[in-house]
Amino acid sequence: MAEAITGLEEPTAGAETRACAARAVHAVLTQGRSLTDSLARFASGGPERDRALIQELSFGTLRILPRLAALARRLVHRPLAPKDKDIDALILIGLYQLAETRIPDHAAVAATVSASRALGKPHTAALVNAVLRRYLRERACLERQVADEPGVRDLFPTWLREALVNAWPEHWPAILAASNAPPPMTLRVNAMKTSRAAYAEQLAQAGLTTRPIAESPTGLMLDRPVPVTALPGFDAGLVSVQDAGAQLAADLLDARPGERVLDACAAPGGKSAHILERSCNQVELTAIDCDPGRLDRLRSGLDRLGLTAAVIAVGDAGQPQPDWSDGPAFDRILLDVPCTATGVIRRHPDIKWLRRPQDLAPLCARQVRLLDASWTLLAPGGRLLYATCSLLPDENADQIAAFLARHPDAIEEPLPDHWGLGLRHGRQTLPTPRGPDGFYYAALHKARP
Repeated sequence: MAEAITGLEEPTAGAETRACAARAVHAVLTQGRSLTDSLARFASGGPERDRALIQELSFGTLRILPRLAALARRLVHRPLAPKDKDIDALILIGLYQLAETRIPDHAAVAATVSASRALGKPHTAALVNAVLRRYLRERACLERQVADEPGVRDLFPTWLREALVNAWPEHWPAILAASNAPPPMTLRVNAMKTSRAAYAEQLAQAGLTTRPIAESPTGLMLDRPVPVTALPGFDAGLVSVQDAGAQLAADLLDARPGERVLDACAAPGGKSAHILERSCNQVELTAIDCDPGRLDRLRSGLDRLGLTAAVIAVGDAGQPQPDWSDGPAFDRILLDVPCTATGVIRRHPDIKWLRRPQDLAPLCARQVRLLDASWTLLAPGGRLLYATCSLLPDENADQIAAFLARHPDAIEEPLPDHWGLGLRHGRQTLPTPRGPDGFYYAALHKARP
C-alpha cells in the first residue's frame, strides 16, 4: 500500500491534481515522453502537497501499468474516441487510487470524475464514474481475473523480463521485485561542510531517522522519504540526494587534488559535484553534456553546494571539440554513458514502457563511440571509469571486453570488492529494497608508452 495522503482535498480541489497526473501518464504512453519531462511540463507549479500527490499517482500508475490496463480492458467496453485518449490515462489514475492508496474511495472517485471536466471532457464524466464504481463493486472478482494475464504478475514487458532472466538467472526475481517497488531515499553528505555523523544528528533532531550506507563514506539512507525542503541545510549545500550506487563513482574514479578530470556525460551533475566535494574543490574539472537544459541543472546544483572548480560546456564526448578538450590530456575521465537505464527502473518506472528491444543496438554503438573517443583524451597512466545504470551485459561486461580487444594499451584495473558482484569485467550492483540501484562500473588504466 502507498502511504496515506493526509489532509485530502475536496473533490473540486483535487480534480486538477488528477488531471495533471493523467496528462503526464498520457504523454508517456502516447507521445514517448519521459515521466520526468512530462511532470516538469504539467506539474511544475502549484503547492508542494499537490505536486507530491501528482507524482505519487503518475509514478504509481506506471509502476503497475499492466495490472491497471488489464482491469481497464474489462471495465471499458468501447474504445474512446482518439480525441479523448487522455481519459484512458485518467481511468488508470482512478483505478490506481482505488487499488493501491489509502485515499477514501468516495473522494478518489469524486475527484477523478471531476478531473474529466478539468481535462475539458465533461461528456466522459459519466463513463469515468461508472468504471470506477463498477471496480469498487466487483473488485475481488476483477483482480482474480487479471492476476494471470501476461505481464500482470511481473509488471514488466516480456522482452525485458526475458533479457533479465538470461542475464541474471539466479537474481532476476529479486531484480523485478525491487524494480517494481518505490525506491529508498538516499543522501550524500557534503564532506566539505559537515560530516556524516554530524548531519545524521541534525536529521535526528528534525525527527528523521537514517542509517549509514556501507557503499559510501558520506552516504545516509532515510527510513522514510521526505521532500528536500525538509532536509536541514539543503539550500545551504550540506547534503544532496543521490543513490548509493551512483555515489560509488567518485570514489572509484579517485581523482586527486591538482588533476585534470573530465566528466564526459555529466548532467544532471550529481557525480560531478561528488568529485569536487571529495577533492575539496581542488581538481580541474571539465563537465560536458550534449543537453544544454540538463547542464542548467548541473550549474544550479554546483552553485547550491558552493562548488566552483568546474568548466561547464555543451559537448559530445564522442566528438571532442577544442573549446573543452584542448590542453593537457586528462588524468581521470568519468564516462557515465547513455544506456537502457534498466538498473534505475524503480526511480523511473516509465523506462519499462518507453524502452524497446531495438533500442539496445544503437545505444551500444553510441557507447563504443564514446569509449573510443574519450580514450584519446586520457593521459598515459590515467584512469577511465566506465559507468552505466544498466543491468544488461551488452552495455557492461561485453562492452568492456570488446574495448580491451580493440585497445592494447588499455589495462583493466581491479575494483574494491566490498560492494556489488564481480563479473568477468567490472562489478555490478543490483537493485535491492534497502540497497543501491543497479549500476555497473569498470576501471581502465592507460599504459605508458
